[in-house]
Amino acid sequence: MLYISNQTGNFEKSPSRLEGLFVFRCSLHFHKSEFHTETDVLVLGSGSAGLFFALSTAEQTGLRVLIVTKKERSESNTNYAQGGIASVIAEGDTLESHVQDTLIAGAGLCHEDAVRVLVQEGPQRIQDLVTIGARFTRTKSGSLDLGREGGHSTNRIVHARDYTGRELERALLHAVQEHPRITILENHFAVELLTDHQRKAGAGWDGRGSRAERLSCYGAYILDEATGKVTICRAHSAVMLATGGVGQAYLHTTNPVIATGDGIAMAYRAGAKIGNMEFIQFHPTSLYAPEAHSFLISEAVRGAGGILLNQAGERFMTRYDPARKELAPRDIVARAIDAELKRRGDAYVYLDVSHLNGSAIRDEFPSIYERCKELGIDITKEPIPVVPAAHYSCGGVAASLDGTTNIDRLYVAGESSMTGVHGANRLASNSLLESLVWAKRAAEHLSNRLRHEKAKPVKITLKEWDESGTENAEEWIYISHDHTEVQQLMWDYVGIVRSNYRLERALRRMKLIRKEIEDYYRKTKVTVPLLELRNIAEVALLIVRSALRRKESRGLHYTTDYPKTDDRHWRHDTIIGQ
Repeated sequence: MLYISNQTGNFEKSPSRLEGLFVFRCSLHFHKSEFHTETDVLVLGSGSAGLFFALSTAEQTGLRVLIVTKKERSESNTNYAQGGIASVIAEGDTLESHVQDTLIAGAGLCHEDAVRVLVQEGPQRIQDLVTIGARFTRTKSGSLDLGREGGHSTNRIVHARDYTGRELERALLHAVQEHPRITILENHFAVELLTDHQRKAGAGWDGRGSRAERLSCYGAYILDEATGKVTICRAHSAVMLATGGVGQAYLHTTNPVIATGDGIAMAYRAGAKIGNMEFIQFHPTSLYAPEAHSFLISEAVRGAGGILLNQAGERFMTRYDPARKELAPRDIVARAIDAELKRRGDAYVYLDVSHLNGSAIRDEFPSIYERCKELGIDITKEPIPVVPAAHYSCGGVAASLDGTTNIDRLYVAGESSMTGVHGANRLASNSLLESLVWAKRAAEHLSNRLRHEKAKPVKITLKEWDESGTENAEEWIYISHDHTEVQQLMWDYVGIVRSNYRLERALRRMKLIRKEIEDYYRKTKVTVPLLELRNIAEVALLIVRSALRRKESRGLHYTTDYPKTDDRHWRHDTIIGQ
């Protein structure tokens, strides 16, 4: 059993370690000049959700787990998370307080049962991280140092200075690499999920299926980026989607370049239900500098006492949220900055911490201090220029409390999912916690499912990848321009403030762009840039369609045509499904 002290923050390492497992190398079976990769459980994505699910699954079931990631194993949204992980640990804090803070931030759309699961299981997931070796910042007495961020009523943010995501990824990767039943396959791209749509006719399957028949997921088509070859990866027991967010659909984003919405797009095309894609969280404070690539200035900087100033030196948050000021939820702060920029015609505002203790700032935010210093900004002496940027998607593949989807054998966790925890606006530092809680619950559901399944797995034959087609380099030059157009379109018309006119204009253009991309995709050999562009266009269109459906303003979705919240007609999720 793992030991956890009674909400004091004095977590200790348990003598029990994650155990179990042999190094599994994906078995290659040659068949008609094609090779098939097979595994028990296929995990798409190597962020916190994917890695923790893999660890939990391998430990609980003894199954072989293959993690497929399109870049290097450590490249993920998790790696860029600066703030921390929210959890009830401190004396004086309560589970109910965390629940209420989350519900308030979610603007009436949180699923309360999901929020209570998140909050109740959160402390144990923190202990799990400590057990596998995560090195969180501690006080002089040895207890976990707890920070505070916008929307939280007390200090409850577990962190590793200002690089929590990087430390979490390091600890999880180390545990995964030591686990003998887990293999990571880098630089491989999941093209499409394999469901009954890809089954060959025969063995009771006519190739069409029934509308009422529930689909199952059997694996994915995987592109080897080095060879350009697409092969079948068959998953005998389950597939986990943990591919991260959709930030690259926008011109300005805090997300890494890999955040192209691959899992959400694949799941939608496969027939999964997608929820609440209109709720895109814009982080209020990304560093304004062309060479900074939207470097994130953590919410914790405001939590530590940073204040927002316009270029006239005025502290403007006192006008927009007098009670909470800079500690208001992100949607309120982002809209305030957006309004201030439009009011004054400025390109950025300032986040100022120069009035705080310089030594403490350097110690608490070393990566932010160093990055700004590289750009000629000494944050201990001068304010930081900041601008909002697309940061987090509260929507995604609709998931149950156990991470299951409407497609059998397909699980989802992390930013690719819509669990109901975040509602219309994510409370700061709940995202990493959600990834861990739902990854663990999905692993437990899979383990229980396999124990109770009496029938043997159905033997099915899947269609090989069709590589027919011709490449047209000249045509790709034109299609590749669609990437920039999508990002500019989404930034201009589907950003922090929306309207029917903007959304309808975006819808018309996005439909044309997606058709152009799809036509090209169907007649050429696939490449990573093409697949990412296809997925970006798909998720962008899902965001636009979802935003047009919601005839109100709520949380992260603000439209000038419906500026008020309408609880009578719109207090429900926006679900899109094929």
